[in-house]
Amino acid sequence: MAQSASKSGGGNKSGGEGASGASTIWGGRFDGGPDAIMEEINASIEYDKRLANEDIAGSIAHVRMLAKQGIVSDDDANAIVGGLETVRDEIAAGDFEFKRSLEDIHMNVESRLADLIGPAAGRLHTARSRNDQVATDFKLWTRGAVDALSAGVKDLQAALIERAEEEAATVIPGFTHLQGAQPVTLGHYLLAYVEMLGRDRGRLEDCRRRLNECPLGVAALAGTSFPIDRHMTAETLGFARPTANSLDTVSDRDFALEFLAASTILAVHLSRFAEEMVIWCSQQFGFATFTDAFSTGSSIMPQKRNPDAAELVRAKVGRIAGAFQGLVIVMKGLPLTYGKDMQEDKEAVFDAADNIALAVAATAGMVRDVQFNKKRLAEDAARGFSTATDLADWLVRVLGMPFRQAHHVTGSLVAMAEEKGCALEDLGVDEMQKVDPAITADVYSVLGVENSVTSRTSYGGTAPENVTAQAKEARTRFLD
Repeated sequence: MAQSASKSGGGNKSGGEGASGASTIWGGRFDGGPDAIMEEINASIEYDKRLANEDIAGSIAHVRMLAKQGIVSDDDANAIVGGLETVRDEIAAGDFEFKRSLEDIHMNVESRLADLIGPAAGRLHTARSRNDQVATDFKLWTRGAVDALSAGVKDLQAALIERAEEEAATVIPGFTHLQGAQPVTLGHYLLAYVEMLGRDRGRLEDCRRRLNECPLGVAALAGTSFPIDRHMTAETLGFARPTANSLDTVSDRDFALEFLAASTILAVHLSRFAEEMVIWCSQQFGFATFTDAFSTGSSIMPQKRNPDAAELVRAKVGRIAGAFQGLVIVMKGLPLTYGKDMQEDKEAVFDAADNIALAVAATAGMVRDVQFNKKRLAEDAARGFSTATDLADWLVRVLGMPFRQAHHVTGSLVAMAEEKGCALEDLGVDEMQKVDPAITADVYSVLGVENSVTSRTSYGGTAPENVTAQAKEARTRFLD
């Protein structure tokens, strides 16, 4: 079944200009050249050239399969592979000329291949379409982006776990409604973000598993009559299997949407941490500071140290969530199968991937750089009668008091301390007994922020011994 090079579909270069000015990408169907506006809206090479390595890898896998199946000759296949490797080297060296007139990365590569090896290049596109070609390229690229992002998130988790181990017993204020609530430990706080990021990595892993099906060989939308082996190309390109339905395959951008959705949730988590660092670094809070590596000064106010890295991480969620929303709107209501609308997918994903990777790396840098003001944190943790719940719990646990009664008694004691201008632990036992005679000196075992956090030993709680154990367990779950 092998065809010789002499029977290639003519010697025209893919995407070249004929004497009439018509693009030979389209063969004999069109006589007129593209209008400048049409070329402007149609061309994608400025951004899809990022798919060059994936495009060449897919083409090499495809032509080797064609040769194995006897659809093209070994000589033609070897010439095509050699030419594609040359093109890949030229791109890597910066010697490749990307031409807008050739629209996209696929036609740029194929046109240069024709320059290098002649008519045999025309056999490369046998039994495939740009529809399955771009889907394959984009899946390969997205899979690589998922892997790189997951590795970055893992490094961020490692940084957080390391700092959590260092700060397992450091007392800080815990907040609800951004109001002081109960004292917690800094290690416990840092491990909260480790858990969030673990879910983020899980979403990325899910995305990778679902996208890891190979589109190559479904052609334009209906499959092909050539006796191709799609399992071979899928295996060569590291996919788990070929896609099962040709119509779904060329119309699918779920993998891009899922990557953007996972990136958006991850960006939200990074933004929450960044927001807290911005607040904590303010003079009014004074909980933390960054070195010059992750902060900047003011052009007019010499006293300022601005947590710009955190502010920029906080801002990234806007463009990443925007990319997700933009592609959702592009895909909404598209009839099967492929529509040129889908060309709008790559810019959004490329931009989001670049920015989420940068935000993750910057956050890991901040975690390793930040210095915490432990004295200020401990002082603030004690403000606002933050151990009142511990007192109420003691009344229930030791005196057997119903919680609602304990809540009322504790409220009375808080009012007494507030009137005296002191902390709960500064009240005398005799004063407390005026509210409830059953109170004993044992109550002081739970008052004070250190005693409070030490007592929170329930699974998942903030006690230092818990934090140490949780950090060790997190290393096993997320890093090993």
